[in-house]
Amino acid sequence: MRSRRSSAARADSLVLGVDSGGTGLRVALGPVTAGPPPFTAVCAEPVRTGPDGIDAGHLLDQLLPAVRRLLQQTGPGTAVTAAAIGAAGMATLGDQLRARLPGALADALGIRRVALAADAVTAYAGALGQRPGAVVAGGTGLIALGTDLSTWRRADGWGHLLGDSGGGAWIGRAGLDAAMRSHDGRRGGSPALLARLEAVFGPVAGLPGLLYPRTDRPALLASFAPEVGNCALEDEVAAGILAQAAAHIAEAANAVCPAPSGSHPDGCEIALTGGLFRMGEPLLGPLRRELAQQVPQAHVVAAEGDPLQGALEIARALAGPGLRLPPHPALLFLPGVT
Repeated sequence: MRSRRSSAARADSLVLGVDSGGTGLRVALGPVTAGPPPFTAVCAEPVRTGPDGIDAGHLLDQLLPAVRRLLQQTGPGTAVTAAAIGAAGMATLGDQLRARLPGALADALGIRRVALAADAVTAYAGALGQRPGAVVAGGTGLIALGTDLSTWRRADGWGHLLGDSGGGAWIGRAGLDAAMRSHDGRRGGSPALLARLEAVFGPVAGLPGLLYPRTDRPALLASFAPEVGNCALEDEVAAGILAQAAAHIAEAANAVCPAPSGSHPDGCEIALTGGLFRMGEPLLGPLRRELAQQVPQAHVVAAEGDPLQGALEIARALAGPGLRLPPHPALLFLPGVT
């Protein structure tokens, strides 16, 4: 575990935010009122997922020592009053977490106000806070989530075999397909992408043996997405792949954007978050055009923060003025709330 002490002022009451993803576990302890930066720690080992879903014991084995170390940095007399834990896969694989974490956090740390959230929800809270709107989270996969503060609407996020259309793995696979078509002499091929395939992965004939046995196939496919972006300015096949990706992303955003209402009559705020959008203009240019066409009521805004900040935002709402984001049994689980 790596830990860092920020310049946060000591407070008698703290909130806990957790972001559990494919690269590890990030933990933050911050004041109940937003302001000073939180104390943070990183546990670099990703939480295991087994036949019964996300392993609650493995998460707690990393989380509890990290929180205790951070509490030592805050000084005596501090207490954690609320916690929000966001985890990739929480919606479909989080039964263990929902069954065990609330009791474990109460017993070990005295925390009795707890929210367990899908990582898309903490991404939403980090990007837009507790306002109505929509967030598209793009990385290896892609999911869109929107709310009018009464219900949640979700689109995609079904994994690389069933969806995640327009995400990093989708773009990477489409780029590799175009490269293989060029190798074979089939229509739709791209010599530029074939050259990048060979530079990155070696001879074409070896790619199936490299790709198919891997358990991290989505990540390997997504690793080729930046190559598609780099080729798109001069290669029409690569540019076409990103145009298709933009259309899929806009479709997902349109599916979840709340309709204008009396409480938000001016349209829907949409925030884009995640590493996919660091591809820049080759993707963002066609995406702006698709959003203007498919979701004309949308206003694209900059994400205010990341999923860890979103977890802190949810925990602060539990500890203070109250949570406005709607509870949901899989997306945003509040023990004791149905």
